[in-house]
Amino acid sequence: MTGRITKTFEQAKSNGRGILGVFVSAGDPSEEICAATLDALVEAGADMIELGMPFSDPMADGPAIQAASLRAIAAGMTLEKTLKMAAEFRERHPDTPLILMGYFNPIYMYGRDAFLARAVAAGVDGLIIVDLPPEEDVELCDPAIAAGLDFIRLTTPTTKGTRLTRVLEKAGGFVYYVSIAGITGTKSAGADSIKAAIADIRGATDLPVVTGFGIRTPEQAAEASILSDGAIVGSAVVEIIANNIDEAGTPSPEIPQKIGQYVSSLAKAIAAK
Repeated sequence: MTGRITKTFEQAKSNGRGILGVFVSAGDPSEEICAATLDALVEAGADMIELGMPFSDPMADGPAIQAASLRAIAAGMTLEKTLKMAAEFRERHPDTPLILMGYFNPIYMYGRDAFLARAVAAGVDGLIIVDLPPEEDVELCDPAIAAGLDFIRLTTPTTKGTRLTRVLEKAGGFVYYVSIAGITGTKSAGADSIKAAIADIRGATDLPVVTGFGIRTPEQAAEASILSDGAIVGSAVVEIIANNIDEAGTPSPEIPQKIGQYVSSLAKAIAAK
């Protein structure tokens, strides 16, 4: 049976465009606002959702997503609640791919097998675990694939040659090309470097390739969707949340609407290319 991720890429390709993926941290800035934000993302034209699993030490993330993770934890978000949020999202949106993204530590503490069972039952389509290299496949990658989840791999500008082949050996769903060598949300990559890297990746896999890290504007999203099979935006979205929390720590109820407006501008730019 063809999964939601594959169907989404196939449909976008048939329409002559790339996909738009959006990252939000589960429970940021609250469970209620986050759930409403997820709905707003789908309505605004996001093709795929990356739901971050909050973690207290998100080493690969820049200041914006680190802050989002810490806000979510402070608001009481847990991995159990993240899985519940995923299940409720799936009930409302049966066709939108949902990826859980984060670090292995919370999964290890929760219990790997229990986590995988809950993720599958919740309708999660795949996992992006940023701190588990191929050498650690036995820890989560292999069991996740056996459970029916896509294990989505990250590649970077320095992932080349035999290392690229090794990283993509068990990849599923799509390849996430991290277009900068560094943490999230801090700078953007040039078109030439992205184009060359995508060519290398396409030589090593038949999976779709999306570009992320540093994409903020509709123009950048559209360019990434031309150079690859889509764009993923994260830091710019969570910054909207941060900018709409007052000095007392109270989030604005308009956050979902404002994020929806921003994401709609990205989706329209991608569709126009």
